[in-house]
Amino acid sequence: MVTEVSTGGEGHPGSIDIQPLMRQNFLEYASYVIVDRAIPEIRDGFKPVQRRILATLWNMHDGRFHKVANVIGDTMKLHPHGDASIGDALVVLANKGYFIERQGNFGNVITGHRAAAARYIECRLTPLARETLFHPELTQKQPSYDGRKEEPVRLPAKLPVILLLGIEGIAVGMSTRILPHNFCELLLAQIKLLKKEPIELFPDFPHGGLVDVSEYDDGRGRVKVRAKIEADGPKKVVIREIPYGTTTESLIASLENATTKGKVKIGSIQDFTTDRVEIQIDLPRGATAAETIPQLYAYTDCEVSLNSALTVIRDRHPADLSVTEILTDCTKDLKAQLKAELELELEKLDDKKHWLTLEQIFIEQRVWQRLERAKTDASVRKEVWDGMQENALLFVRPMTEDDVDRLLKIHIRRISAYDIARYRAQMQEIDAAIKVARSKLRNLTKTTIAYLEGLLVTYGRDWPRRTQIGTFESVDKKAVSLQNIKVTFDPDSGFIGSAVKSGARTFSMS
Repeated sequence: MVTEVSTGGEGHPGSIDIQPLMRQNFLEYASYVIVDRAIPEIRDGFKPVQRRILATLWNMHDGRFHKVANVIGDTMKLHPHGDASIGDALVVLANKGYFIERQGNFGNVITGHRAAAARYIECRLTPLARETLFHPELTQKQPSYDGRKEEPVRLPAKLPVILLLGIEGIAVGMSTRILPHNFCELLLAQIKLLKKEPIELFPDFPHGGLVDVSEYDDGRGRVKVRAKIEADGPKKVVIREIPYGTTTESLIASLENATTKGKVKIGSIQDFTTDRVEIQIDLPRGATAAETIPQLYAYTDCEVSLNSALTVIRDRHPADLSVTEILTDCTKDLKAQLKAELELELEKLDDKKHWLTLEQIFIEQRVWQRLERAKTDASVRKEVWDGMQENALLFVRPMTEDDVDRLLKIHIRRISAYDIARYRAQMQEIDAAIKVARSKLRNLTKTTIAYLEGLLVTYGRDWPRRTQIGTFESVDKKAVSLQNIKVTFDPDSGFIGSAVKSGARTFSMS
């Protein structure tokens, strides 16, 4: 028997209306792609695949480099979308430089060369990542896709990662393009927010170059990025830095394309790029560096326009925000994270003080001597309990049966005068640490500012601004194209034009 399937719904006996099923499945798929694949989470700034890679590197961390192939294999236990997506995401994240330290050929973001095979290259977490992205005791976990492992719901990041890295993603019906920003400028802006001062942030690109931010509009607009071009004499032009989003290979292709179309006159192109960009352009007769540089900006990828669309996941829902709104949220989250860490530290210090107090009472008040007259296990426990309760006013918190068990396991050597003095010294250290932690909690804003200033001192020198901010004058394409047209006049024939040859005198249209 064949069942007729209809999308029309009615009028067909025995048909099945699949429209509700398709609609429901499509919505579930779209929601999954938006929330769990393509759009980054505002709080830690990562897409799920990036978060899983970093969590895997944390679990593997032993101070040594790990084969990328091994990292990919372990990440596949958390990420259900194959090794290729993990490997590509790891290479991209490593080339950002902030959180993954590289060893081997990870490709080149400037030239566009791909990384070596995963079995040949190695990586590990950077000190910055270990200090700012992880705190196992304060990390909420969830089961992995097959239930065999646990993965973090989010990393307890203490950096505005989402603005630091710059992220692009395409989901169902929406996309995001967050341009990267400078490490030091982000932290300084957070300090200003904590001091309730106004902020202004602009992108900073690893490629360097020049950027016009007049239309950035706090992340809701666009920027124009230019290559850094220098004239090396009247007949030679050298490109030293390239725009973000391009490579030397794609840039040279755009130069060749513009030359073919007659937009720019170029004699030869030589690429001497290593770790620094150096593309040398030799000019033919009739062309000068002063004329050619505006033409390069007008007709090639030496100038590109980058749109900024800050779509993020906030509270499991997509949201369109500005740079200031994102940084404000990240700063509030940092403050809450530091508060949680201080409260956990206080809890641990209180536990340690509680136990040291009990040991001190047990030994110095000679409660242990009461055990000499106890003949049964129950009487031993009762003697400890009764003896300790006589000093209950000294307790940090009420004693429990578990505390009795621990007291009964104290080694006999611990009752020496040496250990008694050591207890008192440790107690003073704990009291001092508790005082410091409580002071930091009372002045949480000041504590957060001090934390950010500490990061700037430790890591700030590694991340200077690379892209020079300026304002570009729009290149008049009509004007620069006229520079390529040479008009000649033949006095013998009286003809004038760009194709007149015999006995002609040449004039520039500019």
